[in-house]
Parts: sequence; C-alpha cells; structure tokens
Amino acid sequence: MIKKGIILAGGKGTRMSPLTKAVNKQLLPIYDKPLIFYPLSILMLAKIKDIMIIVNKGQLHQYKKIFPDGKRLGINLTFKEQNTPKGLPDAFILGEKFINNQNVALILGDNFFYGQYLSKKLQECTKLKNGAKVLLHRVTNPEKYGVAKVKKNKIFLIKEKPKKFISDLAITGLYFFDKKVVNFAKQLKPSKRNELEITDLLNKYKNNKKLSADYIGRGGAWLDTGSLEDFYKTSNFVSAIENRQGFKIACLEEIALLNKWINTKHIKEAIKFYGNCEYSNYLKKLI
Repeated sequence: MIKKGIILAGGKGTRMSPLTKAVNKQLLPIYDKPLIFYPLSILMLAKIKDIMIIVNKGQLHQYKKIFPDGKRLGINLTFKEQNTPKGLPDAFILGEKFINNQNVALILGDNFFYGQYLSKKLQECTKLKNGAKVLLHRVTNPEKYGVAKVKKNKIFLIKEKPKKFISDLAITGLYFFDKKVVNFAKQLKPSKRNELEITDLLNKYKNNKKLSADYIGRGGAWLDTGSLEDFYKTSNFVSAIENRQGFKIACLEEIALLNKWINTKHIKEAIKFYGNCEYSNYLKKLI
C-alpha cells in the first residue's frame, strides 16, 4: 500500500522563459488555480496524505504563501529544496528520509490528469505491494515521448522519443514504486546530459520483470504543460470543463472534504485565507 507521495516541482522551465525567470512554472495559473494544485489533487484523489513537494533552491517562500502547511487540507505536507535539477530519480535520493523505506508515488509538477473513474484507478494503483507501475496514455505523436510496449500489462520495452514507431503508449508523469526505488536510484549513473534518467530506473524494474502498466482510458486526458502552447491548451481545457459543468477541477478543499480529512470549519478557514474571489464563492457552496 502506498501512503507517501512526492511532487517534483523543480526544474528551470526553460521552454517557458521569460515567464519562468521570475516565477516557478508550477506557480503559474492553469485557468483559476496555480499549476501545483493539479498534481497535488491527484495524490489526494489517490488518498495519499503524506506528501513532499520538491522545489528549486530559493523558491520555497513562494510555495509557503499558498501552502503555509497542510492542516487546511488535512494532509501532512513537507518541502525539500533542490540545489539543481539532476533528473527525475534524484527525487527519491532527496526524499530518502521522507520515504523512510516505504512504497511511494511520484508525480511531475507539470502534469495534468483528468477523467471519469480516475479516483478509482488511482486508488487501485496505490495497492502496489512490490515492483513498479506506470500510467500510460495513448498519443498520436509518440516520437515526442518515452513509450512502452506492453504484453498482458507487463512492460517489456521502453524507448525514449523513438524515431521509428514502436508503440503509441506514452509514459505519463505518474509513477508508483516499491521501497527498493531509493537504492535503485542511487545505483544509476548520469546520462550524457548529466542527469539521472527515469527510463534507466524503470528498466531496473523491467529487467526484474517487476514493471507493470495501467492506462488512462479513452475518456480521460493527460496533458504535459511543459511548453507555452500546451500550458494554455490545458488552461482552456479546464476553463471549458468548469464553466460548462459547474464544478472545479483540482479543488483541494473539496477533495479533502469528500475524503473526510477536514470539515466545514476548515472550509471556512480556507475562504478567509483566499479572500473574496470566485474560488471562495465555490467553497461557500460546499458548506
């Protein structure tokens, strides 16, 4: 069972410069909320309460303005500063004490997930006892992503940005690992770009036949907000859904309330914290 989660919210965000020269990408708005709300909501939907957010050196105070602590959401929220980006597996080395020899989930801070039955799928993934599991999503341009070939839900081949077609199942930025992940991450050697590669980490599990797959169905969406174009496409997507259907995607307080982690008293405190705004008006409907 996975009870701990890490959000990797560091990185330089160079593809979105000059916006990211002043503000961390994960604090920029996706429609009406900072981007960081969306990956945090995914871990909360998975019923993970013990969460660490890894941020860039010197940017911690920016996050503290939004999340002074996790009490308002009924979660245990901690932060870890990263001196310089060293690749995805570095999150497990940085978070070794936080992980504390337990199974752990990792989500990238710029990933967006949406779909029917998503909560149920996430909670199924947290039942992982050993090995690793990745969430896959079918794409029309697999050459832009790391892709996986699968047989009976077992991954037997991973290729990063293949020039020739191998598979259209892209590896999303959501991973579930057993407690061996820290030791495996420590065994990795930096690639040519001087970073630890998630593909190398996944291959360690694959070589032991311990790497499985789950899928986002046709009705679901996975969006990577790494570029300006994708960032604004995601913002437009959220705007369209929220304004058409009348509910909010990634309303953290609503998720916490439904999980029975907080009560209406906490909702009132959140309304006071956010002030007079449309988000607060939505929270008022929950009381």
